[in-house]
Amino acid sequence: MKEQDFSILEDLKKEYQNIPVPPEARERILKGIKQAHEAPAPDGPKAAEPKPAGKGLLRILRPTAATAAAAAAAITLLANVSPVTAQAMEQIPVIRSIAKVVTFRTFEEEQNGYQANISIPQITDGGEGQESVNRSIEEYAQELIALYEKEVAKRQGQEGHYSIDSSYEVVSDTDRYLSIQINTTVTMASGAQFVKIFTIDRKTGEILSLMDVLGNDSGRLEAVSQNIKEQMRAQMAADSQISYFLDSDMPDTDFKGLTGQENFYFNSSGELVIVFDEYEVAPGYMGAVSFTIPKSVTEN
Repeated sequence: MKEQDFSILEDLKKEYQNIPVPPEARERILKGIKQAHEAPAPDGPKAAEPKPAGKGLLRILRPTAATAAAAAAAITLLANVSPVTAQAMEQIPVIRSIAKVVTFRTFEEEQNGYQANISIPQITDGGEGQESVNRSIEEYAQELIALYEKEVAKRQGQEGHYSIDSSYEVVSDTDRYLSIQINTTVTMASGAQFVKIFTIDRKTGEILSLMDVLGNDSGRLEAVSQNIKEQMRAQMAADSQISYFLDSDMPDTDFKGLTGQENFYFNSSGELVIVFDEYEVAPGYMGAVSFTIPKSVTEN
């Protein structure tokens, strides 16, 4: 490594030691909150595990023997918590490709039992469409902030118990796609998890929908829907504690199929991953769920 690169890494180390670590649509959120408030706890071992109240999601970092993976995770953390760090990383050719998304700003507030912690990301690679993408992300963040402020205003200074915690992660970063997943937990009597994924086409700079990547082909969308149903049935048959809204005694509420507007990204193997909010296709104790679609279903 060049002497200049050593100098940059040393600067990154010093900055890492001093940076604060950040704490980690609308109708669906309101519906989920209402369901979380009213839904009884399910039977079985999973029901015995209470959800944390007022603290958002407890994120546990498990130790690993893979030193290289740990180093990569640390570098990604640095890139995503500080614009200055990200800019410095872009000077190192080896890691330039991951220095794409940084925390633009954080909305934080705590009063009378109400708490909000919303990290708002921004793309900084200067690619085509960057301004439009960042504006869409900002608009989504403003929806979350408005939801919190509306709840606080309803109580007008009274004591309450309500929190919104929202953080983000880059779930896909390839030559073709960049996907930013925003994870939000709304906590009242219990917690409800919501996901929003922005998948950007690097060639056009546009945010893509699921129908876009399926070529606006309703047949392919139906094929993916059927594969998800097959996965649901297989999981429920293998584990009695797993439950989905499918083949139930309330068919009107069962999962009918995809609309083409669901959250998605492509994993490192190039497979399509569909992500659902808590309560969207499964009971609340299942949390947010995802399904990886084999390439044999999405090929061509």
